[in-house]
Amino acid sequence: MKRNKIYPLLVLLIGAAFIVYEKYGENQKENTYNPNVEIHGTKSQTTDSAPKKLTNNYYLPSSTTGQIVHHEGYSLSYDEAFEQAEWVAYELKKNQIVYTDFKRPYFEQDNAVTTESAHWRNYKKSGYDRGHLCPAADRKYSKSAFTETFLTSNISPQEHEFNAGVWNRLEQKVRYWAKKYNGVYVVTGGILENNLHTIGSEDVAVPNYFYKILLDNSGGQTKMIAFLMPHKESNKPLYEFVVSVDEIEKRTGIDFFPALDDSKENKLEASTTYKQWSFR
Repeated sequence: MKRNKIYPLLVLLIGAAFIVYEKYGENQKENTYNPNVEIHGTKSQTTDSAPKKLTNNYYLPSSTTGQIVHHEGYSLSYDEAFEQAEWVAYELKKNQIVYTDFKRPYFEQDNAVTTESAHWRNYKKSGYDRGHLCPAADRKYSKSAFTETFLTSNISPQEHEFNAGVWNRLEQKVRYWAKKYNGVYVVTGGILENNLHTIGSEDVAVPNYFYKILLDNSGGQTKMIAFLMPHKESNKPLYEFVVSVDEIEKRTGIDFFPALDDSKENKLEASTTYKQWSFR
């Protein structure tokens, strides 16, 4: 008789446990981030009062080519006509700025670019550096993130004096701001336009200007700053290269922050002030 009473009780307990597991399991699935899923921000998702999760995807600029590629440490829009990215975008957090001594890898083509990224041999004996758009020094938090900055989709021809000079000064300042503000969002590239000088058998374009745009919302208020630099060495202070995001949008045809609320976007992108950014 005891066995007959215990059996229904066990059935009830197992059934209840199954229901709880199903409910908990579904919640866990919904809250799990899949890094291979492309997520684009929309205006209905905008809450500008705090830093965004998945910032790399949320703030993606528009693409004039339709060829967006995602890597571990950055995203890019590749322009086959100029054999380089029209923009590279990534978030640089304070805890990502480390000084690991990874071995410098060889440059390789980016297999994720369906039209094939330019071969590194285009740069050989060209007189130009293979200039990183997302700097290798910004992705030293993991070996794989560091290595992928040496994909040719992430480089553009740069004069050595520019690459090692004023452009390097700006990259160092970005790291300073990333530490000061606990992270900044970065979009960078060359101004790709007609009649540029080219190098190599694939006619890799040499931009006459390079830009870098930063966004910070870690303090609860969103601020932007944009730089437009002639492709030549300069001893000028960095703030003399500050322009509005609107100016770079006119030069490139790119909408850099389509996910921001229109009123906020218009105000921020029209500004040329740099008083909110420390240049010490």
